[in-house]
Amino acid sequence: MNQKILLNSTEIHIILHRLACQLIENHDDFSNTVLIGLQPRGIFLAERLTEILKNEYSIKNIKSGTLDITFYRDDFRRRDEPLEANKTNIDFTIENKNVVFIDDVLYSGRSIRAALSAIQSFGRPTKIELLVLIDRRFSRHLPIQPNYKGRQIDVINNEKVIVKWKEQEGEDIIYLIKND
Repeated sequence: MNQKILLNSTEIHIILHRLACQLIENHDDFSNTVLIGLQPRGIFLAERLTEILKNEYSIKNIKSGTLDITFYRDDFRRRDEPLEANKTNIDFTIENKNVVFIDDVLYSGRSIRAALSAIQSFGRPTKIELLVLIDRRFSRHLPIQPNYKGRQIDVINNEKVIVKWKEQEGEDIIYLIKND
C-alpha cells in the first residue's frame, strides 16, 4: 500500500475559506439557505464551514443540520453486517429553502442520490446544491456534479481518498492511497 498526501492542514484551511466565500457570494445572508452535512463524514466539513461563516465572516443565524442516509442507500441490504444508523438533526424547515448538501468526498454519486431521497421527508426545497471537499472526477456512476468543490482529483478505481479531520482523527490531512 502506497500513500501520498493530497492536502495538508494549511491547504485544507485555505480551501475551507474559499468555499465559505463562494457560499457567501451565492447565498448572501443565508436567510433562505440551510446547510446539511451528510452523515457520517460530511458533518465535520459542515461544522467547519458553519464556524467559519459565523466567526470569521459574521454571518448570523445560519441554519445547519445533519442528515443520515444509511437506509436510503441502494446498497444497504447487500451488506453482510447489520448497518448502524447515524443521527439526523434537522430542527428547522427546509420547505422553500435553498439546501446545500455538504460531504467530504464525491465518489460514485450514490450517497448524494440517497440524500436527495432522504431530504424529501423534511419538505420540498426550492433548490439543492452540493458542496464537496474532494471531487473524484472519473468515478461517477450517476450524473451528479458538485456546485462547489475544494479540489478535483483524477483517481482510478484501485485508489482511495482518505480525509482525516482534527475532530475525529487528531489532524487535518487528506491522503491518496494506492493498493498495489
